[in-house]
Amino acid sequence: MPTILVIDDNPAVATALEVLFSLHDLDTQHAPSPAAGLALLDAEDVDLVVQDMNFSADTTSGDEGRELFAAIRARHPDLPVILLTAWTHLESAVELIKAGAADYVAKPWQDAKLLATVNNLLELAEARRELDQRRDGERRRRDDLARRYDLRGAVFADPASERVVALACQVARSELPVLVTGPNGSGKEKIAEIIQANSAVREGPFVTVNCGALPAELIEAELFGAEAGAYTGANKAREGKFEAADGGTLFLDEIGNLPPAGQMKLLRVLETGRFARLGSNRERQVKVRVVSATNADLPAMIREGTFREDLYYRLNTLELAMPPLAERPGDILPLAERFGAGGPPLSAAAASALQRHPWPGNVRELRNVIQRAQLLAAGPRIEVADLGLPKTAPVRQAPAREPEREQIEAALERAGGVIAQAAGELGMSRQALYRRMERHGLKAS
Repeated sequence: MPTILVIDDNPAVATALEVLFSLHDLDTQHAPSPAAGLALLDAEDVDLVVQDMNFSADTTSGDEGRELFAAIRARHPDLPVILLTAWTHLESAVELIKAGAADYVAKPWQDAKLLATVNNLLELAEARRELDQRRDGERRRRDDLARRYDLRGAVFADPASERVVALACQVARSELPVLVTGPNGSGKEKIAEIIQANSAVREGPFVTVNCGALPAELIEAELFGAEAGAYTGANKAREGKFEAADGGTLFLDEIGNLPPAGQMKLLRVLETGRFARLGSNRERQVKVRVVSATNADLPAMIREGTFREDLYYRLNTLELAMPPLAERPGDILPLAERFGAGGPPLSAAAASALQRHPWPGNVRELRNVIQRAQLLAAGPRIEVADLGLPKTAPVRQAPAREPEREQIEAALERAGGVIAQAAGELGMSRQALYRRMERHGLKAS
């Protein structure tokens, strides 16, 4: 049962509020003075405070109320406070609202309005507590990952990226091939580094090949090596990446660009660990953990006949899908702070602009934006203009469909009766949800 603390020197006011709240399953504590109220706050758990603005006889300035509010806010910054005020003190109450008070109610109050305000604030506080608990849990999981594994300096705070990192750590000890999928610039190579750093071959070499950066006729020589004279310009024998990665990890980026002949040879290496250099009949044996990555739709390429189906299933024995940065909003500001370390900090407006941007270039685009902004910033902070983000027209949204009674009931049930949470799921404000509940004859539980 939620507990409300009433701080008022008038016993009649305290009694009236106690009766009103008790009729609606709300526990009430009473303190007749600011000192008693602060002492009770230190001793007990309280969900909401209703405080008067004046406590001494013949005092109408509201100064005592302002001092009490400041003391409550200093000790309990997230505790909702409702101010009880006469109309002569309305200006003072408005000033305290701007300073962080939750609301004010004029004397004599209307029971229905006061109850609606109290219930809304209690629901909001409950939703905030749940959010804080979820964030604390996410932070503990990230800290646990950092203690148990070598994360190679990865920066992440969003649950979506945390899941991928946790999976990378989990599969790292296996010798099976791993396929990391995701758009360009999303951080696939960092996931490959984490797999290598926590694998059984972490002491071995980590060799990277970008299959999309090499001409098709040179990819096989790059991967498997070549004997002298194997192709035009091959004046001497060269070691391939598989040989260089022996006893370690080979990271094949942009694997979708591998030509058909290279795909066949790669499949054989994955199955047997054996291959031959271009221009040679002598087979070589290697032991290499293969991690590949692509931004391509490999199943579509299989249907088109440009990628081998048997190789695909060999590569993605374990698949990790890295979401684009737009789907990991919790990562944007931590990454921006990492890229801007040592430079001017972001202003609040600039941070907000970063979170609104769709980031088609993902993490790579964010790094470039921050580095450019550091060079352009003329003041002590990076401002919106320094970011150089393109101005985008607002997206016109189709009008929201009016939720049916069954949808509202289902949302309330999933939210455990928490109006704020159910309203968020339905995409409306608490007040709008209350109006629709009243229209359908639904009562808040």
